[in-house]
Amino acid sequence: MNNSNQSYAAGQGGVNGFFAKMYGYMAGAVAFSALIAYLCATVFQAQVINFLVMHKYAFFMLFAVQLLMVFGASFKPGRSATFSTVMLFSFAGIEGLFLSTILMVYDISHVTMAFVAASADFIVLAIFGATTKKDLSKIGNQAMAALIALVVVSVINIFLQSPMISYVFSFVGVVIFTILTAWDSQKFKMMYLQFGDQMNTTGLAVAGALQLYLDFINLFLQLLTIFSGGNSRD
Repeated sequence: MNNSNQSYAAGQGGVNGFFAKMYGYMAGAVAFSALIAYLCATVFQAQVINFLVMHKYAFFMLFAVQLLMVFGASFKPGRSATFSTVMLFSFAGIEGLFLSTILMVYDISHVTMAFVAASADFIVLAIFGATTKKDLSKIGNQAMAALIALVVVSVINIFLQSPMISYVFSFVGVVIFTILTAWDSQKFKMMYLQFGDQMNTTGLAVAGALQLYLDFINLFLQLLTIFSGGNSRD
């Protein structure tokens, strides 16, 4: 093997190791959220319901905290990997509390179908984004613009309370987060290739894990709305 082949193999091995670390953190965060959601929806269901009834604005406060965590865990060269990891799993824990309410109101068969479908979709698109040579930045930016529009519609629908609007725009959401999954995989690969020889890449892997975690959770939620027909169980 000549020097160029050796360099390529070493570089490819580094990328594969980075992806293994990033997806490992992401899978760990999803598993932690699932555990918290299960415990809150079963073992501690009464306590959770009482807390939400007594503190009606708790969800909004926790959501605000999550937004701060997203900014806090975003990648910056030289940021502590420990700090980013704490932010990731703290965010996943709070998200688990939110998800527990889904387990309480949606049929478990719909939750299971949505999770399986989201997992399959995520895996395929993550692999595509990591391996394709096509630049996905243009379509990724378009998906981000569409996401902003989707958020605006979702906020308006909080007041309208229309299941049909939620159902129809869930299909749009699936397309958006499918594209973002591929784009984010490619984006963090490019960031690794740019910064990988200058720093400890664990912090970058954790930041990527958070972004991909958000893609997966939102993809799951959109699919859950579709599979349930936009309605929770009685």
